[in-house]
Amino acid sequence: MTFRIAVGGIHTECSTSSPVLMQPEDFRVLRGPDLLAHEYFDFLQADGVDHLPLLHARAVPGGPVARATYEAFKAEFLDRLKAALPIDGLYLAMHGAMNVEGMDDAEGDWISAARAVVGPDVPVAASYDLHGNVTQKIIDQLDIFAGYRTAPHIDVRETMVRAWSMLVRALKTGEKPGVAWAPVPVLLPGERTSTEDEPAKSLYLKLPEHDAVPGIWDANLMVGYVWADEPRGTACAVVTAVDKAAAEEVTAAIAQSYWDAREDFRFGPVTGPLEDMLDIAERMETRTIILADSGDNPTGGGVGDRADVLKALLTRSIDEVLIAGITDRPAVEHCFAAGAGARVSLKVGGSLDPASPSVEVEADVVFLDDPGPTAEQQAVVRIGGITLVLASRRRPYHNIADFTRLGLDPTTVRLLVVKSGYLSPELAPIANPNLMALTDGVINQDIENLPSHRRHQPSYPFVKDFSYMPKVFFSTRFS
Repeated sequence: MTFRIAVGGIHTECSTSSPVLMQPEDFRVLRGPDLLAHEYFDFLQADGVDHLPLLHARAVPGGPVARATYEAFKAEFLDRLKAALPIDGLYLAMHGAMNVEGMDDAEGDWISAARAVVGPDVPVAASYDLHGNVTQKIIDQLDIFAGYRTAPHIDVRETMVRAWSMLVRALKTGEKPGVAWAPVPVLLPGERTSTEDEPAKSLYLKLPEHDAVPGIWDANLMVGYVWADEPRGTACAVVTAVDKAAAEEVTAAIAQSYWDAREDFRFGPVTGPLEDMLDIAERMETRTIILADSGDNPTGGGVGDRADVLKALLTRSIDEVLIAGITDRPAVEHCFAAGAGARVSLKVGGSLDPASPSVEVEADVVFLDDPGPTAEQQAVVRIGGITLVLASRRRPYHNIADFTRLGLDPTTVRLLVVKSGYLSPELAPIANPNLMALTDGVINQDIENLPSHRRHQPSYPFVKDFSYMPKVFFSTRFS
């Protein structure tokens, strides 16, 4: 017997403080056969399974998704899903922290719409980022759930395989798993809950022990996403199981463990205000010092166009500085018009968000990267002892290849500035040391002073003094 599994989804996270709405061009969209051919999904191979590729849209985190953009993606996804019927299973590769204009639970809307098409008898599996937010509406549509267990995320593929493998297992064995969850009223930033640091490290290392409990298929601890001021924001425990009693016990234990540790979470690197971090960098003789501009980190939802760190460095006596990078398409276009080797007057910063600080500089154009589309162009300029990477589109610089493509070597500079929170797995090993600046931006780490008009309260650390006991809820599909 051959089982037909449809595959698709939408994957991004959105800061509600950002005024820059995501549009179709912000997404990498895989459709039909291109989905199965892409390395992101190349694990979709199993005897007796026919995979039916639908649509998968993925974007670098940012501001809310424009409603028209979301509705267009959802409509196309549903049309492709209807055309694929009949199916035996559906796998959704999601993130969980998407915000759409005028909508409080975008993933709940997407997954519910898919469930309405496939009907009640088809098992649906979803993989999530551990920074995703979960609701009862989402849980009620699912039979299988798996979330990342690492931050930085080095287990994306493994998590997708876990969700998909459970779906294949359910189809081949006839077992009927269900999902249980327990909200935990804690909302902390990823930079304070990295699984590289305690207590998160131990909490996540314990999840495989929960997996081994008879009747449990997969145990998860979700940190949630703090920079969206919406009612669903919460940490939670989520468990996929075939034994309801075991699911309740394990879910409650995971939830309680996170609550008990809530006051123990700290930033991993040396952290403080920007000027304090630059004072430290100025005194140090080691290299490569890496400074993370945490408030403008595009992989957390930051705009990526702020020039406040550049402005501060222009007043310092730190040489051999590499800043990668600032999103500023007009500045990139100016550099391309002038050509490599030219000296240009540039306004850097504030090209996307009018509230972002900018600075006027005289710069020498060192290198122009033109892969084809204008939106992919990059320019490398030099301003005194500072080398600056300018990007046409919002993007991070977290992989060594991001630098070598531009003729740059981050291991040879004295100070590397990246728009990041915790460092990526490729940059962390070269940091000597890693400093994190508590900079301004739409994902400011000062979360207790964020606008919080719609988050469910009480929630730690917005409210400190309240009691909690885990309450486990089951999917309405969990028999």
